[in-house]
Amino acid sequence: MTAPQRRRARPATTVAAHAVPALLTVIVLVGSRQLGAAWWQVLAAAGAAVLLHAGAAVAGRRPWAGYAIGAAAMLVLVLTPFPGWSLSMLPSAVCFPFALWRLTGLVPVSSSVPALAVAALGIVLTELVGWARLPADPVWARLVEGGLLMLVVGGVWLAALLVRRRQQAARRAEAGRLAAAVAGERAGIRRDLHDVIAHTVTVMVARIEAAAVTTADAATRRELAGIAETGRDAHQGLRAMLATLGPSAAPRARSRPGHVPISLDVLPDLVASAASPLHAVTLAEAGERRPLSLSAEVAAVRTVQEGVTNALRHLQPPVAVSVSLRWSPAELVVEVRDDGGAAPRRAAGQGTGLLGIKERVRTAGGTLSIDDGDDGWVLRARLPTKEGA
Repeated sequence: MTAPQRRRARPATTVAAHAVPALLTVIVLVGSRQLGAAWWQVLAAAGAAVLLHAGAAVAGRRPWAGYAIGAAAMLVLVLTPFPGWSLSMLPSAVCFPFALWRLTGLVPVSSSVPALAVAALGIVLTELVGWARLPADPVWARLVEGGLLMLVVGGVWLAALLVRRRQQAARRAEAGRLAAAVAGERAGIRRDLHDVIAHTVTVMVARIEAAAVTTADAATRRELAGIAETGRDAHQGLRAMLATLGPSAAPRARSRPGHVPISLDVLPDLVASAASPLHAVTLAEAGERRPLSLSAEVAAVRTVQEGVTNALRHLQPPVAVSVSLRWSPAELVVEVRDDGGAAPRRAAGQGTGLLGIKERVRTAGGTLSIDDGDDGWVLRARLPTKEGA
């Protein structure tokens, strides 16, 4: 189920959860009126039922306010005399333990203990009022009823605590997974930068050494040899610096499968390789190219790669994907837009590709936005040029 579908499903489930006890309450009160209950008793019970549903609805956003409203409504039900039975058994009364559930799941555990105590005192008051109205009832019946209600309230409280702890554990695990993904992606960024910088420095040193060999002037030859030695020292310093950032920052093998060269010039081949009779992938570039930093060029290529891959992976064909590069003196806007395909594929799991792209773009000094429109997804990266940096 997608996120929009979940958002639509939650209100429908909430409405159903309120509608069923509310309808049963109306039926019970109408029947009670026919059996001799006074109008003021029916109206008091109906008003308390409305407060119970309002408290349950508010508890998700303001747990203490929702719980207080529910507790006040239950007090009205307990204290309102009613022929033959206690109004605390009204179907809408299930909203009160639900408010306790929501409060226990949202506030600190130490704060939820007073709420449990209030519920327990309410049960004691209910049984005392019931015994005072019907003294002929055996004491054991009241004790059994009160004990069962205590088990219900205590069970709701304990279950809410267990669910809360599981959710907290899941959030900690997710935070750890994302932290590991960020660390891995940063290591990947370091590796990519090492590949590019090492290649550039190596080419520079080679050309300087070639110039030193061909020159006839001894002073110039010595100067060029010194520059070449400085370049080699810089290369070694780069390797040592990256090594201090973690063992995963070591350079990758040049023959690594699936490696995409870090250059905007590879984008036409990347787009062409993704196209098929059922996948229309196009590339358009507008404006005059401007110089980019190494990290910005890495981020641009990886953004296109991730956007196209996600569209082909998560959408059923036919799919149309458009890649555009829009240049201005200050920035490059990289946009990958899909048409939503025939339908979304069922997600196999949550990946970290977009998290990695966000980290790359941020490292390059840019921003990344992801828009879920009516027609499909839009991945947009804004990267500064050297002129705009």
